Amino acid sequence: MITRTVRVQLVVFLALTLVGTAVAGIRYAGLGRALVGGTYVVHADFADAGGIFTGAEVTYRGVAVGRVDRLRPTRSGVDVALTLDAGTRVPADTLAVVANRSAIGEQYVDLQPRRRAGPYLRDGTRIARADTRTPLPTTTLLLDLDRLASSVPKKDLVTVLDELGTAFAGTGPDLGRLVDAGNSLVETADANLAQTVDLIDRGGTVLDTQRDSGSAIRSFAGDLADLSDTLVQADPDVREVLASGVLTAEQVQGLVDENAGDVPVLLANLASTGQLVRVRLRGVQQALILYPYVVRGGYTVVARDPGTGHYTAHFGLQLATSPGACREGYQGTKRRSPQDLKPAPVNHDARCTDRTTTERGAQNAPGASAGAGEPRTGSGAPQSGVRPAAYDPSTGVVRLPGGEPARIGSLGGEQRAFGKESWKWLLIGPMTR
Repeated sequence: MITRTVRVQLVVFLALTLVGTAVAGIRYAGLGRALVGGTYVVHADFADAGGIFTGAEVTYRGVAVGRVDRLRPTRSGVDVALTLDAGTRVPADTLAVVANRSAIGEQYVDLQPRRRAGPYLRDGTRIARADTRTPLPTTTLLLDLDRLASSVPKKDLVTVLDELGTAFAGTGPDLGRLVDAGNSLVETADANLAQTVDLIDRGGTVLDTQRDSGSAIRSFAGDLADLSDTLVQADPDVREVLASGVLTAEQVQGLVDENAGDVPVLLANLASTGQLVRVRLRGVQQALILYPYVVRGGYTVVARDPGTGHYTAHFGLQLATSPGACREGYQGTKRRSPQDLKPAPVNHDARCTDRTTTERGAQNAPGASAGAGEPRTGSGAPQSGVRPAAYDPSTGVVRLPGGEPARIGSLGGEQRAFGKESWKWLLIGPMTR
């Protein structure tokens, strides 16, 4: 006779069995969808099954949204019916991909939309074959791996493995630190993901710039190749220069040591000369422009006589009456007899005021820049008032009109003392030493 306890146990076991069967039927067999009816069917046209099976899971953005209802072979492929949960809004412009959850298989269908907005899949919608993907067949993968392994020479492979063993022998701690540093790098990159994504998005600007500069980069690469070829051809000379470089450096060092006392003075004088050249830059430019013509014309002065073979000098003097002497601007000067030797005031305003295209006065001469020096009397430029200053030759210190001291000949003090007329120090300086 069955006791009361056994009866209770049987009832509990029966209830658990019914609950488990219901869960399995609803979860894995799809009985819930069949009973409730809250699903819709979408068909996908695959070239082959790709390992998919009836009852396989269908996911959308990594979330399970349905099951594979059935597979039906067609003349050119496989028609896969996908049963999706009602209320799942999947854009119609989507890819149906047969994917693997692990290395041993367990395929499923993953819906990968190309856009976020509608239209959306609905009951009876068909996904074209061009929008489906299947994984590489296992047989093809194994055959390709076998061909790859067979293409590697065994003897060379053994050599490579031996060399790798020798290369990494005893580098365990270094490799460990490298792995740890790599993990830290990944963690840092993950913590700064937003900045990394922004950098990648903005990287297009840099790439576009490189693309626009493609011709210049190719030209630079070609020039660099030519330079490399030239260096290869001049390899003996380069080696000789490098070999004798130490001796040359020692000689230069000896020259500097022997003239240690004169080098600072030379540099100071060069600084003074540079300041003078700067204020007289226009005149220097004019001289550099005319100098080649003067040199070229000099060869015509001394020429070789074809008859005698001797060199003869040819000079010519040409006097022109046009344009005549400048008269405009001198009307204010009072004329007097040459026999009148009494002192008379100088006309400081006398200067050539004719047009600069015909008559050029001192104010139009290509000399210093505008305002770069005290004008001579009669040049037409305003005078700034030159005042005497006390100078001590033993110390090189000059007292400026304002009482400020300045040292001449060391740190550019002549520029401060003489202003734009500092070039005069080249003449005065030697007489004060």
